[in-house]
Amino acid sequence: MRKAVIAIGGNAITRSDQRGTVEEQRENIRICCELLADLLEEGYELLLTHGNGPQVGNVVLQNNLAQGLVPESTLDICGAQTQGSLGYLLSQMLTNVLRERKISKKIVSVITQVVVDKEDESFGNPTKFIGPFFTRGEAILQEEKGFVMREDSGRGYRRVVPSPKPLEIVEEDAIRTLFREGYLVITAGGGGIPVIRNREGLQGAEAVIDKDFASALVAERVGVDVLVILTGVSRVSIHFGRPDERELEELTVEECRGYLEAGEFPPGSMGPKMEAAVEFVENSGGTAIITSIERMKEALGGRDGTWVVKS
Repeated sequence: MRKAVIAIGGNAITRSDQRGTVEEQRENIRICCELLADLLEEGYELLLTHGNGPQVGNVVLQNNLAQGLVPESTLDICGAQTQGSLGYLLSQMLTNVLRERKISKKIVSVITQVVVDKEDESFGNPTKFIGPFFTRGEAILQEEKGFVMREDSGRGYRRVVPSPKPLEIVEEDAIRTLFREGYLVITAGGGGIPVIRNREGLQGAEAVIDKDFASALVAERVGVDVLVILTGVSRVSIHFGRPDERELEELTVEECRGYLEAGEFPPGSMGPKMEAAVEFVENSGGTAIITSIERMKEALGGRDGTWVVKS
C-alpha cells in the first residue's frame, strides 16, 4: 500500500477569479475531495496538508478594516484561524464524500505548530505573498499602514510577509501515531502556525510558513513514499513563457539544483515547490511529484506530472 502526502495549495481552495466566499470554498474543496476519494479507492494511504495564502491575507485585511472596533490579531493567530477553518471544511467535506462513496475512513484535522528560527533571514526580507491583489494606488495606501507590498506575476501588488524555513513539527508524535492507526490526517495547514522557542517555551511568530516546505518536512518525518505538491499546471516547465518553453517529465535532484541556480524557478513561484521536492527526495529517498490537482491521479500513475527522483 503506497503512502502519500498531498499538499493542496490555498489557491485551489480560493481561486484567483473568486471572492473567496464560504460557498466558493466549499465547492472547490468538494472537487478536491472527489479526486482524493479516487486515490483512496485505489488503496493509497493519504495525509493532507494545505496552503492558506489567499485566506490568511483576507483575515489580515478584515483585521485591518476593523481597527478601532475589535482588537487586532497577530499574524500567527490569523494563520491559526485559517488552519482551523480550512481544516474544518476539508474534514467535513471529505467525510461527506467518502460516505457517499461508501468508503470507510477515519478523518482528523490537527492544529499544528511549526518551530522556526527567530534569526531566519526571511524576517528581514519578506517574500511570502498573502491576500488579494491591489492596484499600485491601493498598494501605496497599504504601505502607509506599514505593510510590505510587491508586484506579483504582473497581475498587481500583494502583501509579502516573512516565510521562515520550518525546523520542527511540535505535534509530530501525535500526527505519526494517528497516521499509523489508519486515520487520514489533515495537518500543517497554511504551512503550520509559526512558533519560536525561547526561555518561556513556545511563542508565536509574525510570519507565514511556506506550505510546500512544511509538507516536505511532514512527509519526511511521517515516512511516506511520495510527496505530491499540487499547483496550477500539470507539469513544470523551463523557459516558461518563451518560444522554447519545455515541460519536464522527470528530474534528478542534481538537475533540479542546476535549474534553480540558473533562475528557471523563481522564488515567488515554482522555486519553493522545487526546493521542497528536492529536500524531501534527498532526506527520505522517496519521490516527489509536482502537478495539478486535476491530473493528480494520472501523475501518481506515471502518466503526467513532473517527477523528482534522487538519481
